[in-house]
Amino acid sequence: MAADEIKMDVDEATAVAVGGVEEISTETLAQYYQRLFPFSLYYQWLNYRSNEPTQAFTHREFSFTINDGIYLRYQSFKDGDALQREVHKLAPSKIDIGAVFTAQPRTAKSLQPGAFKPVSKELVFDVDMTDYDEIRTCCQGGNICKLCWRFMVVAMHVVDRALREDFGFTQLMWVYSGRRGVHCWVSDERARRLDDAGRRAVAGYLGLVRGGADQSRKVNLSQRQSKHPHIIRSAEIIEEYFESILLVDQEILLTRERWTKVLAALPDEDLRKTLDAKWSSKPDISSVDKWSEMIDLVDKRAIRAKSKFGLANFERDMMLQLTYPRLDENVTTHLNHLLKSPFCIHPKTGRVCTPIAHDKFDSFDPFQVPTLGQLLRELNDHAPDATSLAEYTATFSEFVAALPAPPQDAKSSQSLEF
Repeated sequence: MAADEIKMDVDEATAVAVGGVEEISTETLAQYYQRLFPFSLYYQWLNYRSNEPTQAFTHREFSFTINDGIYLRYQSFKDGDALQREVHKLAPSKIDIGAVFTAQPRTAKSLQPGAFKPVSKELVFDVDMTDYDEIRTCCQGGNICKLCWRFMVVAMHVVDRALREDFGFTQLMWVYSGRRGVHCWVSDERARRLDDAGRRAVAGYLGLVRGGADQSRKVNLSQRQSKHPHIIRSAEIIEEYFESILLVDQEILLTRERWTKVLAALPDEDLRKTLDAKWSSKPDISSVDKWSEMIDLVDKRAIRAKSKFGLANFERDMMLQLTYPRLDENVTTHLNHLLKSPFCIHPKTGRVCTPIAHDKFDSFDPFQVPTLGQLLRELNDHAPDATSLAEYTATFSEFVAALPAPPQDAKSSQSLEF
């Protein structure tokens, strides 16, 4: 894609974001919560389909941001209707979901020290586009376009497959953050019961890219690690996308400034100098051709050196380093960490934080997600269930319907013992 086309995507995204933000106010948020927010499904999800309130809901922390920065933590409610009434009254600019505690969070200040502890929460993951800034060439910071969004597509495929196939989780909901990333909520009871140590173990299992921006080689797998099913599967997924994303869309070897970063990871100084000289003399060679030339030379050197200098798996390791999901481990590892709720309105873009259907990772387009202003205009001519939010609410409904029904309906909010 030409540079002017890339710039057009970024400019259009920025324009939409500004337009969406201008339409956010307490009044417009109130209309959204009163007419469009899926409170019934939301309650069914967090109460895990029980007909009566359980501690999974009544002992859950909700946090509200109101009036441009006032932060209300440790809010809790006796049932879904109470939550709905409070949201209608406050019209928060953001709702965060926290853990389930040993007591109702709104009573926390009256409890003895040590009596108020988190006991469960969905296992959550956060992938943010800014963690790819050292790689992507089309955008930086809070900006995204259709080219770099494909990093999120790969991240969803890799993490989703690992959680399902390696851990056996089945109740996964992916959510667009509303701006530049995605969240994953794992609602299996086994996942919700994990303590911080268990969450660290899962995050450590999925973490592969290690090191800061100054470290050139961030993936260097041993022979034993290379044979792990998760590595093999992830490499296969990434190989399917690598050329089109990194070499065609991002052109990571287009200029000397770009190819120097990749060559720095080569553990052979002679190869680095040889390729730098070749490409400097013919800088117009495409990134696809440069990559092919580099890997050909690396493979030949690896054969002669009998895998010396870490050359044997250089191509695979670099493909992983440049494309593998970059998770914010702090979001995953701490039971008490808050995460933005699905169906919030993102304050920087005005877009809804919408669920992403499991079979639509590749076709999901963040630029087609409705903004608050767009939805309110649609309500002038359509019923709430006929707006452009309807397809995302349907995705949420399918996720909630697939949650296991409770073995027997809880009769009171005391039905769960911690």
